[in-house]
Amino acid sequence: MDTKRLILFVVFSFSLLLLWDSWQRQNISPPNNKVDITQDGIPSPSTELTKQADLPDISSGYQLLNGKNIQVKTDKYDLIISEIGGDIRKLTLSDHLADNYVDNYVLYSDSSDPLLYVAQSGLLGKNLPSHKSKFIFEQDSYTLNGDILNVPMTYNSPEVSVKKTYRFSKNSYLINVRYDIQNKTQSTITPSAYFQLIHDGDSNQGAKLTPSFTGPAYYTNEENFNKFAFSKADKNAFSLISKDGWMGIIQRYFASAWILAEPVSRELYSKKIADNIYAAGMVTKLPNIESNKDVSFAVELYAGPQSKDDLVLAAKGMKYTVDYGWLTIIASPLFSVLSGIYKMVGNWGIAIILLTVLIKLLFYPLSAASYRSMAQMRELAPRLASMKERFGDDKQKMQQAMMELYKTEKINPLGGCLPILIQIPVFIALYWVLLGSVELRHAPFFGWISDLSVSDPYYILPILMAASMFLQTKLNPKPTDPMQAKLMMWMPIVFSIFFFFFPAGLVLYWLVNNILSIAQQAYVNKKIHAETLKKKGNA
Repeated sequence: MDTKRLILFVVFSFSLLLLWDSWQRQNISPPNNKVDITQDGIPSPSTELTKQADLPDISSGYQLLNGKNIQVKTDKYDLIISEIGGDIRKLTLSDHLADNYVDNYVLYSDSSDPLLYVAQSGLLGKNLPSHKSKFIFEQDSYTLNGDILNVPMTYNSPEVSVKKTYRFSKNSYLINVRYDIQNKTQSTITPSAYFQLIHDGDSNQGAKLTPSFTGPAYYTNEENFNKFAFSKADKNAFSLISKDGWMGIIQRYFASAWILAEPVSRELYSKKIADNIYAAGMVTKLPNIESNKDVSFAVELYAGPQSKDDLVLAAKGMKYTVDYGWLTIIASPLFSVLSGIYKMVGNWGIAIILLTVLIKLLFYPLSAASYRSMAQMRELAPRLASMKERFGDDKQKMQQAMMELYKTEKINPLGGCLPILIQIPVFIALYWVLLGSVELRHAPFFGWISDLSVSDPYYILPILMAASMFLQTKLNPKPTDPMQAKLMMWMPIVFSIFFFFFPAGLVLYWLVNNILSIAQQAYVNKKIHAETLKKKGNA
């Protein structure tokens, strides 16, 4: 295998690993379902969990009911909450801009244009209110002025009195949801509670060349972190009984999850509830409520960015929603280093450049061996060309003569293979770090690069990268095969076309890496050439 074939092999291997990693991210299967979950949006918990049969009647089909809405404004959110169930029908993140760089980012919406994303919670049991029941608010709007904002709503019937309260805290993406239930009857109530997210199956799935995952995700101490595509629930509903953990929906840059901190049994579930509409949530059994007694409990909803600092504070396992797949063990430390550099320099673009330099220094011994092998092959290029003319189309004799020449000159034509292959997992890990870090979303570099998370608007970086790749081919040994030579001339152009659609942060990394590689290769070439001339002079 000559050097050019080695380069093609490495490029092919790198592309194959990227494709496999992307496929793996989109095709993770959930565990087999243990129980069925009824449609219409109201979950039916398993008898293993609830030991009860007094669930409300459920009509067929799914419908999101409409009613009066109230507005809530905090330092992190602008929300619309419906009187129907107290659903969060719209949630806008105040600190994050939409893709148009003008409006704030809408995480939840009931508009179905195309996004449908709603947070619901309710009670299961005789005469208890579900997310389809009507609550009464004390006022039409609420604003956070201090550190805490409570938004109460009530449901009253002859049998029960239920107070549901959203509690918002300053500088936090955790929303506390508290229920106070009073039993007015002369009999015991055996209640359960459920918390779920409703989401369509299409929105926020990324572009074709840079796909991203949007779907259910959960964490338990026993199962650890898992995720699966919405489509996996088309045939089989997912259900898991656990004594801990959370259930939510993750997407590129953002996450939502219902978090029940108490170590009580709960059923995590996900199911298709209508055409292209899915639910992901949990059900838990509450203590029995005796006559004229009351019960209180609380749960938390995380709705915000996949910022590691916020995720770690939210719940155990939430940090894994920033999912780097099978390369997490490499990618997570890389992001920590990148984040640390950013805190020193204050610019994510400069941080990417400095991280690239650090990675290059780390792999210098390995890459030096690779470049030395290619430089030695470059010095042999004239002799190989002469051998090709001598043997013509006799490939067997040509191959034997090449092997003898490599043996005489003590050159391993595969010497550059292992060092490059060892670096590929690091490159892919950094690829996912730069692609999935919310910290880089809308982060400017300088000049025309106002957002490192999207493609270069003027394609300057991809063009510079193509030029750097072309220069690299000039530093490498020239193939003896004319077809290979033409292929290597076209490869920078073809390869750079993909980078036209990649985020500018990724292209910046590759460009800096290429520039450093060119400098290192040029230095090694000069050194090997001097050694060759000295050897000829001593001959």
